[in-house]
Amino acid sequence: MDSKKILVTQSSMPSYEEYIEAIRPLWDSHWLTNMGQYHNELEEELKEYLKVPYLSLTANGHLALELAIGALDLPKGGEVITTPFTFVSTTHAIVRNNLKPVFCDIKTSDGTIDEGKIESLITEKTVAIVPVHVYGHCCNVEEIEKIAQKHNLKVIYDAAHAFGVTYKGKGIGCYGDASIFSFHATKVFNTIEGGGVTFSDPKMYDKLLALKNFGFQDEEVVSVGANAKMNEFAAIMGLCNLRHIDEAMAARKNRFEKYRQAIEEIKGIRILGNNENGSNNYGYLPIIVEEDYGLTRDELYERLKERNIYSRKYFYPITPDQVCYKEMYGGDDLGNTRNQGHSGNMEDTDKFASNGNLVNSRKLAGQVLVLPLYENLEISQVERICDALRIEG
Repeated sequence: MDSKKILVTQSSMPSYEEYIEAIRPLWDSHWLTNMGQYHNELEEELKEYLKVPYLSLTANGHLALELAIGALDLPKGGEVITTPFTFVSTTHAIVRNNLKPVFCDIKTSDGTIDEGKIESLITEKTVAIVPVHVYGHCCNVEEIEKIAQKHNLKVIYDAAHAFGVTYKGKGIGCYGDASIFSFHATKVFNTIEGGGVTFSDPKMYDKLLALKNFGFQDEEVVSVGANAKMNEFAAIMGLCNLRHIDEAMAARKNRFEKYRQAIEEIKGIRILGNNENGSNNYGYLPIIVEEDYGLTRDELYERLKERNIYSRKYFYPITPDQVCYKEMYGGDDLGNTRNQGHSGNMEDTDKFASNGNLVNSRKLAGQVLVLPLYENLEISQVERICDALRIEG
């Protein structure tokens, strides 16, 4: 057995020499944070790359979502329809803005929110929709926009997985009232830690600028803000990585195709989604383990681990089944509204709600496994992983 570990992800990085040379001027300026030269350069370059009119950088993707929701001045205690099949950050950002998540089931074809079920969850308390472009698969942005306009709702997209993705030739960050991106070390594009908010209303820029800088606007504190500024070291890492992003994505695509060719010949597993109207950034390789595969998803996970191949059950369990939310939500498919106290930011009498079951979400969460995929993954390692997926004989 090969003893060399294959991790599920690996950070993209420029050469040591390139990064060291790029940060050298900081020792002359001593300007390390507070919207410096490189922070501003990265904002401009990302606007062009992502094909968006406006962008504000943040310290990470989670704070990008918290601040984007906060900048829209949604009424406290309002309900926000979102997906349970996502990283917990999505729901945390809603709750930490004193809003109530209402979980809408997903489509098993690609893991995105089922737009056909959104409208049945809308009440007089609904103020927004927060869909997620899962694994970079685009949500049905046209239908979600129609629903939002009909009911006068805000839409904030969690596009943490969708860096560089276009939908019918348009940057995915152009949709909704705002979209957020994560530039975490494990993403296709990283600034070590970082994130960004894209939006179409220029007034949002000053709001976000204040919110990410303690609420300051000039010398006055005009809002209750956070400290969510991206520092210059992170911005420079982003500028360096952006120079190589097309090369990195091409390398990921090459490995994705190697996987695809092998997986097509293995009965009982398949790659999730095809992003019909959107481009692929090859950020993730999620497979679905079907009933006729011969092993359960968890058994396959252990089989790979025994062979020093580290995959990820992503996302499992779904958000309302996580420990911090289970009692609030109820953790069942009965569609009942629970009214149990908790220690979050909302009053104890508040509750989470779901007017429908989450059968598809739980089903997919029990079947999905994300395989290793990154630009420096060796082709021989891809072959080794595919060999481990073959259980016949």
